[in-house]
Amino acid sequence: FVLLLLTAIFWGFSPILEKMGLENTSPLIALSVRSFGVAIILLFTLAFTGRFRQLAHVGGKTIAIFVASGMLAGLLGMWTYFGALKAGATSKVVPIAACYPLITAFLSILILKENVTLIRILGTLLIISGIWLVK
Repeated sequence: FVLLLLTAIFWGFSPILEKMGLENTSPLIALSVRSFGVAIILLFTLAFTGRFRQLAHVGGKTIAIFVASGMLAGLLGMWTYFGALKAGATSKVVPIAACYPLITAFLSILILKENVTLIRILGTLLIISGIWLVK
């Protein structure tokens, strides 16, 4: 629970910084600076924790999956999100962008063959209601 709470705090604060940073640059440059900074910190973290060598043991399929995920979420998703954030109100953009669990729920049923439950249906309806209220 603590990790989830920290995640919510980090993800909740980040759009404020991003909106401030986007005042003076384009979404593409912002994303490039952000990604470069994160990559440098990750490389130092791997080296400092002694896990750098573990990169050599990651399988090709796993690499392909994470590269695809990075392209979808880390590049395309963040680029379009930064564009929306630069153009719109943070209090509207972030909640609508955060509706991605709807897509995940649908795809997890379709691709991962997860079960449809009444609770998931109710949760989906609540997300849709929240998006409608914010728009």
